[in-house]
Amino acid sequence: MSVRAYDAQALESLLPHRYPFLLVDRIDVIEPGRHVIGTKRITSGEWWMGAEPREVIPFTLVLEALAQTSGALVPDLAGGDAGTIAYFMGADRVRFRQPSHAGEEIVLDVTLKLWRRGLCRTRGVATVGGSVVVSAELTTIVRSA
Repeated sequence: MSVRAYDAQALESLLPHRYPFLLVDRIDVIEPGRHVIGTKRITSGEWWMGAEPREVIPFTLVLEALAQTSGALVPDLAGGDAGTIAYFMGADRVRFRQPSHAGEEIVLDVTLKLWRRGLCRTRGVATVGGSVVVSAELTTIVRSA
């Protein structure tokens, strides 16, 4: 099975987010409509980075990165309809575990849990070096434009 990948340029066609609020560097569709993995490399030049050399990325931005990664599931769930719009609705069972620092790469693993009548529920886990940073259950509403 081939893996479909969204690099920086392809993400612009997938997500409405742009710099500085695009929080994913790459997304790989492992199983279409079911499982995607994104990556975000944390650099010291990020807009939220302070003067401290080892300042951490805010947990809420990691949660947003998980939500953005889940957007790669939508085209396959909606049957490839170009007029489909996804609205992030909420996050449940959110757990903030450990901070991630500049120089690290966050792996954003999102798996579909439920797809019914435009309601998409996913499970997202962000890890750095195998250690969990943030985990959450995400809810997205998918509608035709």
